[in-house]
Amino acid sequence: MPTTVTAAVSRNAGSEFLIEELTLDDPRPDEILVRFEAVGICHTDLEAAAGHLPTPHPVVLGHEGAGTVEAVGAAVTGFAPGDRVVLSLDSCGACRNCLAGQPAYCEQHIPLNFHARRPDGTVGLRDAAARPVHDHFFGQSSFASHGLAHPRSLVRIADHSLPLSTLAPLGCGIITGAGAVLNSLQVRAAGTVAVFGLGTVGLAALMAAVAAGATRVIAVDRKPERLLLAKELGATDVVDAATADAAQAVMDLTNGRGVDYSVESTGAVPVMNTAVAVLAPLGTAAVLGVAALDADLNANAFELLKGRTVTGSVMGHQAPGVLIPRLLELHRQGRFPLDRLINTYPLAEINQAVADVQAGIAVKAVLTHHA
Repeated sequence: MPTTVTAAVSRNAGSEFLIEELTLDDPRPDEILVRFEAVGICHTDLEAAAGHLPTPHPVVLGHEGAGTVEAVGAAVTGFAPGDRVVLSLDSCGACRNCLAGQPAYCEQHIPLNFHARRPDGTVGLRDAAARPVHDHFFGQSSFASHGLAHPRSLVRIADHSLPLSTLAPLGCGIITGAGAVLNSLQVRAAGTVAVFGLGTVGLAALMAAVAAGATRVIAVDRKPERLLLAKELGATDVVDAATADAAQAVMDLTNGRGVDYSVESTGAVPVMNTAVAVLAPLGTAAVLGVAALDADLNANAFELLKGRTVTGSVMGHQAPGVLIPRLLELHRQGRFPLDRLINTYPLAEINQAVADVQAGIAVKAVLTHHA
């Protein structure tokens, strides 16, 4: 029987979310029905809601879901009702990159994650007037009480000690920042790291750099409260980019040498350029922020000859099913306090949560189905 769903619907580009009662199809043979208990709000959700991404409206967004499996399709193996799960991106599972353990670079990444429908063009949701509402955003559409997902999007969580509201952000923002440090940059003990932008992604990168044993971690942002939090999370130095030249400050802190690694998470091209400019010889910069499609990164060609590298990184540069347990083990050891980033809100208060994120009041807003 179809499932009645409470969901936050983005009806039109740029409008506020509306809480609606929808009807969800039973899972197809290759799908899993998940009861969501928590979901993080990510910048990508807000970009899709604003109409800046190739995502149709009306749509249920959300791609940092955590919950419990309620039912599995006849062809699904490896999951059963009652499993606690974190959901991440969708992928085809068959292309060269998926087979190499890098589903974030799936050849079908855009249609599977942004087009908000099944590969055959159908959707699973209907509104009160029986009109279709797009779902399957990032394979989950978790701004809802229930959703349909493919097994490739799910990571089973055996540890029941952590609340799902803490686990939810692992699906995107947390793994994006932490994975860039651990996998793309492979930060080594005694290395020096500069992190530009202290939202969820940047602070996750900072925590991962501290956990990796970096001896100097420089945090750069324009918000004093974020710089204070960065210090509490292990930053050795902070730079207020609102009052200081960030590039010069980083160079001064490293006695003119520059840093071994830098992480950019703002999406602002001038900041990306700075993240490259502050590299020491043989240093590597990871660009994580999403800039405009026509944006060009500028780097001094001669300086690149000194062994400097610039790389992009998506969703942690590792399969979520591998990376998420790594981070949970660090959290268990007290070395990755991701709960410090989280503010929770009932799903019905999604618009207030969005406003708090945009105002910088909340680092990572997590919506729950329990007030």
